[in-house]
Amino acid sequence: MDELKTKIKEYGRIAASLSRQARSIPVEPKENRKRKLDLMRQATEASKQCQALIQELKRQQVS
Repeated sequence: MDELKTKIKEYGRIAASLSRQARSIPVEPKENRKRKLDLMRQATEASKQCQALIQELKRQQVS
């Protein structure tokens, strides 16, 4: 269970970091826009992983 909590924290940090990086990139020129979108996709994916791990942790705590 501690390993799961560690992974949750890690994915949360990754998602926050990627999101911060994306916000710091200006929208122009077009190359920046693509980079920004890519970072946001990665942040969303990390967030989804984090949410899935949280659900798993909740399931384990109930059992």
